[in-house]
Amino acid sequence: MTAVMAAVRRNAELGLIILAGLLTAGAYVLASLGRTSSLPANAGPFLGVVLGLLAVAHIATRRLAPAADGSLLPLAALLNGLGYVFIARLDHRLAGLQAVWTGVGIAAFVGTLLVVRRARDLERFRYTFALLGIGLLLMPLLPVVGRNINGARLWVRLGPVTFQPGEFAKVTLCIFLASYLVEKRELLSVATHRLGPAMVPDFKHFGPILLAWGLSLVVLVAERDLGSSLLFFALFIALLWVATSRGAYLVLGAGLFGVGSFAAFEAFAHVHDRVRIWLNPWPSASGKGFQTIQALFAMSAGGIFGTGLALGSPQRIPAVTTDFIFAAVGEELGLLGTVAIVAAFLLMVGSGLRIALRAESPFEKLLATGLTTIIGAQAFIIIGGVTRLVPLTGITLPFVSYGGSSLLANYVLLALLLRVSDTDAPRAAVPEEA
Repeated sequence: MTAVMAAVRRNAELGLIILAGLLTAGAYVLASLGRTSSLPANAGPFLGVVLGLLAVAHIATRRLAPAADGSLLPLAALLNGLGYVFIARLDHRLAGLQAVWTGVGIAAFVGTLLVVRRARDLERFRYTFALLGIGLLLMPLLPVVGRNINGARLWVRLGPVTFQPGEFAKVTLCIFLASYLVEKRELLSVATHRLGPAMVPDFKHFGPILLAWGLSLVVLVAERDLGSSLLFFALFIALLWVATSRGAYLVLGAGLFGVGSFAAFEAFAHVHDRVRIWLNPWPSASGKGFQTIQALFAMSAGGIFGTGLALGSPQRIPAVTTDFIFAAVGEELGLLGTVAIVAAFLLMVGSGLRIALRAESPFEKLLATGLTTIIGAQAFIIIGGVTRLVPLTGITLPFVSYGGSSLLANYVLLALLLRVSDTDAPRAAVPEEA
């Protein structure tokens, strides 16, 4: 029965992947019609390349993780495809680079499935991943290779290649945190000391929380990256809460985040500017608030159904292919397009949490929770920033925005989630058979 269910799941995945490829190719043709009023000459080869890359990923999943979740890869393919269409419509040079990085991301996806045959094997290398993650996180601060771009020191240049090591740090630190909390969860969940009217665990076990808080502040202060700082701290608090089932850690995390945010707001001009623009961008309409206001105009112009692909003017937003690609979707595909993007991320988060619930290994449960938190929190932070729900940060929209580092890291993350779901699929099927 398990083999039959796996085959059904893979066939459903194949159908959804074909649908995602056709939707991507259709959007590419419509964008060309809106831009030049003619069909693109490379429409056929483009469809072939898209379906070819997706076929490679599907065959790898069918062979290496036959019982894995069948919805995550098609959803990622759809988001990646739509993002590429908008990047190609806005900047042909970046479109070529994004196509190359998509191929590299698919290769990394296949390689991860080949190398990681059991997710729980990663637990043995917890401190290796910890050192690797901290090193990647702090690498942009190095004097020779670190690069400051658009006011944030997030980039590293090695020869001809420029990348964001923080994108890979989020995956390695997630593996470390999941492994560490599996070992320490009982110590962190048992209250042994009194603090006023409340009972709390031994204070020496709070070291990792303070370390995570400190690393987040280092990223915020030294690298001027509000988004990654928030993402890393949210990841740790979410895993700590899931591991211990103690809501007090959510309160503690919120308090530490509030203290750190207030201190950063008072001490650092770039944080103060972000908050000020979030509250009221109009006094800086021709300066630092220009992008935010142009994004609001773009989404307003899109209305419910959008202006149509390549019929809007999202190029007026300077960082439209990276931080503000959601605004471009809102202008040309309207409210329906943005809701579709949000729904795709909600489905990915739902699938990831379902994988975590079904996992029997505590490490795999926490790993799936952490990886899902990364996707959900990152999407929320950037979409919320564009729509002025939260202060704007400089992180990418997963699978959609331009960025080779982000695309590569997210495909590795996706492969790890599929590996966890494949490992626990036979046990998850037992109750259904009964």
